[in-house]
Amino acid sequence: MAPTLTRIINDMKLRTKLFVSFIFVVFVPVLIVGLFLTVQLREMALGNAEEQTAADIQRVKVRTSELLNVAYDSAYRLANDSRLERIVNRKYETVYDVVEAYRSYPDFKELLRLYKEISGIRFYMDNPTMLNNWEFLQPDKQIMDAPWYRSAQYTSPGIVGWDYIKDERDGKMYLSLVQKVSFYKEQTSGVLVININMALLNSILKQETFDTMIVDDNGKIIASNRAGWNGSTLDDIGMDRRVISETEGIFRSDVDGQASQMLIEPLIPKSSYNSLRIVSVLSIGSAVKDANRINRLALTVVSAGLIIAILLIYAVSTILSKRMLKLSKHINKVATGNLEGALEIDGKDEIAQLSRQFNAMVQSIQSLMTEVQESNRKNMILESKQNEIKLKMMASQINPHFLFNTLESIRMKAHLKGEREISQIVGLLGKLMRKNLEAGRRKTALSDELTIVRCYLEIQKFRYEDRLHYKLEIDPEAECAGIPPLIIQPLVENAVIHGLEGKEEGGTVTISVQAEGDRVHVSVADDGTGMGREQLDKLRGTLDAAEEEEQARIGLRNVHTRLKLSYAGNPGLDYDSIPGKGTKVRFTIPWGGDADEV
Repeated sequence: MAPTLTRIINDMKLRTKLFVSFIFVVFVPVLIVGLFLTVQLREMALGNAEEQTAADIQRVKVRTSELLNVAYDSAYRLANDSRLERIVNRKYETVYDVVEAYRSYPDFKELLRLYKEISGIRFYMDNPTMLNNWEFLQPDKQIMDAPWYRSAQYTSPGIVGWDYIKDERDGKMYLSLVQKVSFYKEQTSGVLVININMALLNSILKQETFDTMIVDDNGKIIASNRAGWNGSTLDDIGMDRRVISETEGIFRSDVDGQASQMLIEPLIPKSSYNSLRIVSVLSIGSAVKDANRINRLALTVVSAGLIIAILLIYAVSTILSKRMLKLSKHINKVATGNLEGALEIDGKDEIAQLSRQFNAMVQSIQSLMTEVQESNRKNMILESKQNEIKLKMMASQINPHFLFNTLESIRMKAHLKGEREISQIVGLLGKLMRKNLEAGRRKTALSDELTIVRCYLEIQKFRYEDRLHYKLEIDPEAECAGIPPLIIQPLVENAVIHGLEGKEEGGTVTISVQAEGDRVHVSVADDGTGMGREQLDKLRGTLDAAEEEEQARIGLRNVHTRLKLSYAGNPGLDYDSIPGKGTKVRFTIPWGGDADEV
């Protein structure tokens, strides 16, 4: 699974990777957190609204109870008033007696004056001698058939009822206390009705934030802070029928076409055979309005941030893609072999650093190619010189004159002395010829080179007899050192021919090889005629000339050139000469013969 995912990611383009990373690292977490916070904020707002509604309902309950208690206390006082009993049970003979009796009982008016919570008091009594006025009324058939009146008739004394009824005197609806008042002495009874001040009751509800109402047992809305709801039923405002009959609790229901949450709190007045309910309707939309506004604002800000982030990612990915494409094109250009021109990518980021490293690599490649080309050129020249030295040693150094003199000497010796010495010289000549023919290898041991030198000197000693002497001062440790072939023999030949041949008494050639540290020092010295400064300078100029002349010192120049080509930084041959004293030529190579080799 992991390798597959890694391969899929690696196959994506850089821009796609950035967008996918943004989606999973930023967008998805922000979306999840946003949804979680939105839900939590809505729930918190709804919970706070519920707590506030519950507190409001309790406040309404307390204040409404205080309002109802005023009516209850007044009813209790009137139900136990003996004067009221005498007035309603007296048989009046004249109208004057009735008026005087009513005038002598100002208690109804006094209660209305003392308590603003009460808006009206009336007493229903079946006494044909009484007259109907604003306070004392004869119940007609409509009144006696009213549910509230009949309920009062069948209740026990001292038990009250609360009903939403119309006052026939002004035609308005009131929440009224209805109580049966029994007069035991007279064996009669009447019905006391005390109207609650509806303006005061509505004012209590209007102080609440949410829609709040007082409902009776029949679902009739007695008072409400919502215009148009008074006198309606819960069914009229679209409340769920399953909730209408509930007396207490928290319920979800559509009210007036809106999803709402309802809190129902029972209100049971003292000594009442029925009860009221306080219903608070919490519109969920209104409760979470601020939360929704905050969520919309947050959504707007987050969306703007995400859009800006997407634009930035697009811009950054475009810049990165262009720079990477530029780098890719330059790499392809270099891959085709075009190393000209440097890659120019500004900045200090990884791509710029990669471009600088790539430029450095290209420069290194160019340098290496230049070095390789130079090395190949030198190797070609060196190979050419190696072939040239073999041919020229065969054709020039072992020239017809040398062979003629050697063969002449062999002939004379053969004539005078016999075959032993002739055989030795011929053996040396053959060995020398074989060593020269084997000189095609790039490197040879110093001991093999010295063998050639000894052969050559022995042949020359056969020629010059006592005029030629030689010494070999060889450090045994240096004999295994690697050295270019035919590098010492041309120097010895030059010492014999140019140093001693013109000296009648002859001389000595000294070959010295010494190991010192990681270097091998080689010198060839003679005590012959030597050279003056002018001749020595001319020789040095010939060695360093770009082109060699036909009759130039072929062997010396070849050795000098091969030393410089074979070892980086090698100065070649170094000459010292004193006229009449002799000449010394020396050179130095690294131990092993290849430490500094090109």
